[in-house]
Amino acid sequence: MQYKNALLIGLSIVSLSAVGARAQEGDATAGATVFKKCAVCHVADSDKNKVGPSLFGLFGRTAGTHPGFSYSTAMVEAGKGGLVWDPASLKDYLHDPKAKVKGTKMAFAGLKDDTDIANLEAYLKQYSK
Repeated sequence: MQYKNALLIGLSIVSLSAVGARAQEGDATAGATVFKKCAVCHVADSDKNKVGPSLFGLFGRTAGTHPGFSYSTAMVEAGKGGLVWDPASLKDYLHDPKAKVKGTKMAFAGLKDDTDIANLEAYLKQYSK
């Protein structure tokens, strides 16, 4: 009886861990909805700049370096200081852009919901090089 209970508990933990991992990975479809907040200034599916730089191929890019976009001095300096866009740095930036890069031109106040950020990340990963 104890063996069966231990087995059931173990299987439950494994199942819940898998669900939690998927939740952290994000949902690209839900991320497309979140991206609508960004689409006023950015595109992700092409390499064209708008009011903000293109987010096509964002992951792995040094901050402040997308060709043809006029970045703030603060964003260029952040890139020179080692800021490279990866899931962790993007999450940190999206929580509070002006706190992460003091002097950024981005007027967006940020996303407070980690699920929205994870979903947005999944959406943007579709357009990574």
